[in-house]
Amino acid sequence: MPSPFPGMDPWLESPGVFPDFHNAFLTYLREALSAVLPPPFFAAIATRVYMEESERHVEPDVDVLRPADFVPKSTNGGHTSTIAVRDLLEVPMNPLPDEEITEIYLEVRTGNGDEDLITSIEMLSLSNKTRGKTGRGLYLAKQFEMMSAGVNLVEIDFLRRGTHATKVSLAELRRRAGRFDYHVCVTTREKQSVSFVAPIVMTQSLPMIPIPLTEDLPPIPANFQEVFTRTFDAALYSRRLHYDEPSDPPLTAEQQAWAERILRQ
Repeated sequence: MPSPFPGMDPWLESPGVFPDFHNAFLTYLREALSAVLPPPFFAAIATRVYMEESERHVEPDVDVLRPADFVPKSTNGGHTSTIAVRDLLEVPMNPLPDEEITEIYLEVRTGNGDEDLITSIEMLSLSNKTRGKTGRGLYLAKQFEMMSAGVNLVEIDFLRRGTHATKVSLAELRRRAGRFDYHVCVTTREKQSVSFVAPIVMTQSLPMIPIPLTEDLPPIPANFQEVFTRTFDAALYSRRLHYDEPSDPPLTAEQQAWAERILRQ
């Protein structure tokens, strides 16, 4: 069953679903690129692995509660009694272990012996868009590395939540595009002083994105809407998304009314 929405499905942004969608979308994007890439180019899946501080919520197995108006009884001349520690060992608590994060991205390379990297295609994760996260620092470092090495960079931001991270200036993008929900940013090695951006509103279908290759070849078209549809259907997200619950992050009042009209139909 396809997504009920014309473009990006905002319910896919849920932290419990988006990592799976992230990987699935890039997998089918690779398939779409492989069908049109001229020789000797090919698309490959690459991975980035790092440790991130755990955000798991830990609760005690047993709660000891007391009424809000409880007043402890005084003993030993006015001092309240505490737990006896004479026969107990004092052991410091260990913080939660860091979690290993694996992110995938795409690379377009040449099929010659050196397999030169031509274009890197990134789909931003929530870690990439959260200040103070290891994933954000690594992503911004890679951004600089790709530009320094003369590699084309395609950045896909399908997350409304988080701090802006693509190479384009957010203030300039807002000034030129007005309101948008998602965007794709393309920066080529020939024109690193500018970025080419497709601003995306969730009420519209996803655009055709030109994937740059080398200076002597035209970019190849990537139909993001077709890739999204294939991803949504193949992963059976219609069985997983709960449209009777609020989107996470929430929609604006206008977007909520629009979504409810579509879901009723």
